[in-house]
Amino acid sequence: MASLQTLLETGEAIPHGACMGWRSELISLHVVSDVIIAASYLSIPIVLAVFVSRRPDMMFGWVAWAFAIFLVACGLAHLLDIWTMWYPHFAAEGLAKALTAVTSLATAIVLWPLLPKALKIPSADELRHAVEALRLQIRERDLALKALEREREERRRAEDMLRQAQKMEAIGQLTAGIAHDFNNLMTAVIGNLERARRLLPQDGSRQLARAIRGAALGAERAGVLTHRLLAFGCRQPLAPNVMNVNDVLEHLADTLRRTLGGTIRVVSNLTFDLWPTKVDADALESAILNLAVNARDAMPEGGNLVITTRNVAAGDGLIAELGLAAGDYIEIAVADTGIGMSEEVASRAFEPFFTTKPLGEGSGLGLSQAYGFAVQSDGTAVLDSTPGEGTTVKLYLPRAQVAATPVAARSFAPGLLTNAAACP
Repeated sequence: MASLQTLLETGEAIPHGACMGWRSELISLHVVSDVIIAASYLSIPIVLAVFVSRRPDMMFGWVAWAFAIFLVACGLAHLLDIWTMWYPHFAAEGLAKALTAVTSLATAIVLWPLLPKALKIPSADELRHAVEALRLQIRERDLALKALEREREERRRAEDMLRQAQKMEAIGQLTAGIAHDFNNLMTAVIGNLERARRLLPQDGSRQLARAIRGAALGAERAGVLTHRLLAFGCRQPLAPNVMNVNDVLEHLADTLRRTLGGTIRVVSNLTFDLWPTKVDADALESAILNLAVNARDAMPEGGNLVITTRNVAAGDGLIAELGLAAGDYIEIAVADTGIGMSEEVASRAFEPFFTTKPLGEGSGLGLSQAYGFAVQSDGTAVLDSTPGEGTTVKLYLPRAQVAATPVAARSFAPGLLTNAAACP
């Protein structure tokens, strides 16, 4: 305590102003400079304190506090320089400088070990590049997620197609078996009816003769039904020939224009260089007629029936999507502008005997016959329908590698369209 009192005694000391001869210009120069420096030193710690308090996540925040203490000590030293201009309290000034020395030394000591860590902090350019790299990774991840979602969707569609194919195969096998047995029974019925007709005396009962003819007509219709069931089950004997189906479709389109009625406009959009295919012409005509009847029934107020053909190359992704064997195919599309089908109805449209029409107005075998014909011809059939917009049925048939032979034109009676089986 005595040492501190001795240190603070001014004794013979004289203020700094006396050393300057009390020249006002020199005193003013020092005082103004010290005031500005002190104000700056004391304001900077305030800025640092506000910044660190609002950014607690900042690295090395404690360094800012060390700088703040150092700057406060420097500002205090400059204020004491102003004071000693008139009062010789040099001990207080020395103590302020000692405090400044201690804080500056401590700050310097902690800064040097901190330098390697500070140099490892990424620069603005490095951070910018890192952000761009992160954005690229996020974009790649999003693309990968979209690709994964597409793959899942494709796998789901493939599984649905596989289940549908398995279901249709099972229904086809069951239907074909029943149709085969039914056909054998109807053969016996028709044979016995024919025998009964022959054994009937010439002057026999006319009512009995009419009954036999009616029974025979019903048996023949049952035979036609059996024929269509066998077509769906891929058990119907076919006589395929290599041909250009455009020949068949052109003649068939002319017949449809004459028989479908004036309210339905038949449009043919056939590819000029369509590839040949090997199919049964009669089965193809039957399939297209059934599709045309379905289109007519779906357009009670009239509309457009468009028949289109095109080539589908082996590299087209549609081939794999449909589960067809690799190779070239032709596509026959029959589209209408009718009432369309719901998704539930469309999923069952190829099933035999499935129909949405009232009892007695449709057998539900038209689409199943077209499907069976396409599958038995080593192709397939697909249906695309939207309620209120129409339905499109597409038949895919494999390309034949030999030249096609012309198909002779044939005429079709209007009764074919009247008696054709209708589907949903």
